[in-house]
Amino acid sequence: MRILLIRHGDPDYVHDTLTEKGRREALLLAQIAHKMDMGDCYMSPLGRAQATAAYTLEKFGKQAKVLNWLEEFPAKLDINDSEELKKAYPNAKRQDGHYKERIVWDMVPSYLTIHPEYMDRKKWRDSLVAEKSDLVAVYDSVVAGLDGLLAQYGYVRDGMHYRVVKENTRTITCFCHFGITCVLLSHLWNVSPFVLWHGMALAPTSVTEIVTEEREQGIAWFRALRLGDISHLYVGEEPPSFSARFCEVFSNQEQRH
Repeated sequence: MRILLIRHGDPDYVHDTLTEKGRREALLLAQIAHKMDMGDCYMSPLGRAQATAAYTLEKFGKQAKVLNWLEEFPAKLDINDSEELKKAYPNAKRQDGHYKERIVWDMVPSYLTIHPEYMDRKKWRDSLVAEKSDLVAVYDSVVAGLDGLLAQYGYVRDGMHYRVVKENTRTITCFCHFGITCVLLSHLWNVSPFVLWHGMALAPTSVTEIVTEEREQGIAWFRALRLGDISHLYVGEEPPSFSARFCEVFSNQEQRH
């Protein structure tokens, strides 16, 4: 079995759609999509993912089913009563004297690297961030959605791997987001999502390709053939978007800090 995880194009987050650059990126993706054998298509309910998918779906006369759990990972963190977390998320926004709820990742490295529980496969569930948010409940809901989908294709979660009920070589394609992609991969690979949230950045319209390896009959493992592939942008001479990244050097104030 094969899974393609495609991030949306350069985003206009305010209006939940694509920028002009994002539309150029999505068009370039559609132009090479015939080479990817996308199979059954699924997409996030959010506008930027659906706008990205629309170029490819229209070009090939395909349809995509909306799966609500493919939306950008929606867990929210409240840091108002934690001085420790206020320091861990220095870019948190305020409203009426209080910190607004925010996404659970994007903490600064100085906090992450002195709290090893965030990198542990199990202990992240008992972390301070987990305590102050709905992280665990939302994570479990999302991965239950993934496991339900894979079961439809013959792969049933069994402990830390998948049991092959009916082997197949079909492809499913999911048009979604960076944060949720990290969650899905963390479940497939049995690692903390924080490892992936902080260990990689997937550029807009990048393609991540995962395939099963069935080295033992009846047991499947998912392995990456490519992560964040943006070769279609290079072919079209379109520079990758900086979205999902932070400043390469602190002195560059034009890049996100």
